[in-house]
Amino acid sequence: MFQREDLAVYFIMGSNNVGDQGPLKVLQAALDGGITMFQFREKGDGARIGKDKRLLAEEMKTLCKEYDVPFIVNDDVDLAIEVMADGVHVGQEDAAIDEVKQRCPSSFIIGVSATNIKEAEQAAKSGADYIGAGPVFATGTKKDAKEPIGLDGLKEMRQRIGDTPMVAIGGIDASHVAAIRAAGADGVSVISAISLAEDPASAARRLHM
Repeated sequence: MFQREDLAVYFIMGSNNVGDQGPLKVLQAALDGGITMFQFREKGDGARIGKDKRLLAEEMKTLCKEYDVPFIVNDDVDLAIEVMADGVHVGQEDAAIDEVKQRCPSSFIIGVSATNIKEAEQAAKSGADYIGAGPVFATGTKKDAKEPIGLDGLKEMRQRIGDTPMVAIGGIDASHVAAIRAAGADGVSVISAISLAEDPASAARRLHM
């Protein structure tokens, strides 16, 4: 059962977001460090496709299950259903939330990205389990990232979406956590702050409040 506390330290990663350690070692370390949710985001240059992508997803899901951490698949609804993930996260250019709900098991956690107030309000109205709000700060991980909304944008989103769970994303590191929480987010979502850290477990621990 999804709870807003699951968003506290939300780690996102694909095989091309890590260095020499490899994705499974990084995920294992992040889980040891106490991440509370994980999203498999396999996109961009060098991303795995087809059978290789599915096998990695299954291995990652198995790891997450050992730690009782929800395993979410980014965008790929077919893959999420195939590997029996805990949920799926969709962006504004992906499938509509109503369509996703129709295709997925009723137990699925469905997250929706929002880059502005209007998108956040629509996601909340459509019944998203949580909203991924941002980018809060500038980020180099997503080449197509929108303009940062800043802490003020985050505060306004919280005011507009009421009690809908919300996680902040975009250019976040441990120094930002307190301010992001104060702005109304239930947690922080990161990629490189953990995936490219020399010690991913320690990096994950530093993101806890």
